[in-house]
Amino acid sequence: MTAGGGDERGIGQIRLPDRPFAEYLSCAITPCSSKTLEVYCNSMKQIQLLMDKQALDIALSRIAHQILETHRDLSNIGIVGMQTRGVFLARRLIQKINQTLDASLETGTLDVTLYRDDYRTAFKQPEVQITSIPFDINGKDIILVDDVLYTGRTVRAALDALMDFGRPKRIQLAVLVDRGHRELPIRADYVGKKMTTAVNQEVSLNVVEKDGADSLWLMELEEND
Repeated sequence: MTAGGGDERGIGQIRLPDRPFAEYLSCAITPCSSKTLEVYCNSMKQIQLLMDKQALDIALSRIAHQILETHRDLSNIGIVGMQTRGVFLARRLIQKINQTLDASLETGTLDVTLYRDDYRTAFKQPEVQITSIPFDINGKDIILVDDVLYTGRTVRAALDALMDFGRPKRIQLAVLVDRGHRELPIRADYVGKKMTTAVNQEVSLNVVEKDGADSLWLMELEEND
C-alpha cells in the first residue's frame, strides 16, 4: 500500500516511506548483530509464568469482545499488528472477531524500526521487517496491537509510521500486557493484563507461530557476582 502523499523507495519486499535515502544507507538493513544486545538477552532468566496458552487465549478473547462492544460498525475499523509479536496477536484478534460476527476483516502489519528515536544508537544493524496494510486507513478507526506496553516510545514510533499511510479518524491501542514505567503520555485502550515490574525485569511473550509454544514470562536480568 502506498504511503499517503509520499514517494516510496523499495528494498526487496520492504516498502519504505519517503526519507533522505542517505539515512537508509547509514544503517544496514540486516538482522541485528549487536553483541551488547546478545549478551543482554542471554543474561535474562525466567522467574514467573504470567500466562499459559489458555490464559493467553482468554485475555485475547476479552480484548476482542471489548473491541466489539466499542465498535458496533466493523466496516470502519482496521486492526494493525506491530512487528514482531504484535502481528501474531492482531491475527488472532481478527480471527476471533471474524468468527464471532461472521465478518471478513483483514489485518495490517506495521514495522516501526526506522521511526524509533533510538534506531541509530540501540542497534548497529537494525532489522527492518515488512510493513503491509492492505486497506485504506483514511477516515477509519485504527487499532494498533502490540504485546507489551512499556515506556511508550515504540507506540510513538508506530503513530509516526502509521501517519505516512494516511489520516485515520481515530487510533486506539490494544496490548496484551501493560507493565508500567511510561516515559511518554501514552495509554492503552484495551489491556489483557496490567502489572508493575522492576527496572531490571522484562515481560517476554512466546507465540506458537514463532517460538513453538504460547506463554508469557516475567524475566529478570541476572546480576554478575
